[in-house]
Amino acid sequence: MPVNAHGFWKMLTNAGVYKAMGKLHVPIYRATRGRIGHKTGAIEQLLLTTTGRKSGLCRTLPLTYMRDGNDHVVVASHGGNDRHPAWWLNLSAHPEAEIQIRGDVMRVTALEATGAERERLWPLLTAMNPIYLRYELLTDRAIPVVVLRSTSA
Repeated sequence: MPVNAHGFWKMLTNAGVYKAMGKLHVPIYRATRGRIGHKTGAIEQLLLTTTGRKSGLCRTLPLTYMRDGNDHVVVASHGGNDRHPAWWLNLSAHPEAEIQIRGDVMRVTALEATGAERERLWPLLTAMNPIYLRYELLTDRAIPVVVLRSTSA
């Protein structure tokens, strides 16, 4: 049975391709202090470490981000999947986290952007990474826009 474009994107996300790439990305990013893995073209990535809502274990993954003043903004798109990504569920339960940008590590608190703040950020995010527009078409859920605010001294 042929897979249409919508089905292809869903299959790619569900196949764990992103998860597998992340398992390679994290140690390389850390070992090179972001010299490898921080930037792909115009897209920049940070490492986000959350606390598991069920396990209590720390989990780290690479995410595309955008700066907004002193804040860092990430998108819980999960590749257009109908479920929220685990990292967002973890942050919803435990909003305190850690990010690494290149060699800099900082503590952050995660806040979901809503209302006017989300309306302001979403066009900036989709201009930076137009694939978010495709993800938005693949799911019926509202894709969370997450502000990571530094709590480091």
